[in-house]
Amino acid sequence: MSDKNVILTTGIYNMIKDHIRRKKVTKQEEELLLLELKHANQVFRRDLPEDVVTVNRRVTIKDHTENKEKEFMFVATTKTNNKKGKLSILCDVAVATIGRQVGDVINWPFKDGDRKLEILNVETI
Repeated sequence: MSDKNVILTTGIYNMIKDHIRRKKVTKQEEELLLLELKHANQVFRRDLPEDVVTVNRRVTIKDHTENKEKEFMFVATTKTNNKKGKLSILCDVAVATIGRQVGDVINWPFKDGDRKLEILNVETI
């Protein structure tokens, strides 16, 4: 968890709430997400800063736990295409980083253990 509030559009906010309600996350993730949502800044899509992780953005993340850099493209759940590297905005790494900005470092309880992630770059696709 980072100490800054996440920035989300209302659509994404509602999607995460629904994802939690359907029990698609672990209990630990659920607690963190509900806390984040409680303090989230909700904005209109046009007011969302360019460097915030959200849908239709290419995101470069450094996994400090594995010391690896990876690039992800987060898209709407209906537009996923693993061959093209397009991942659902509700996949584990997206849920962990959504609403975060470049420079944020997050400690997150993934199903296979805690990981420390840093957001290096975000660009619109």
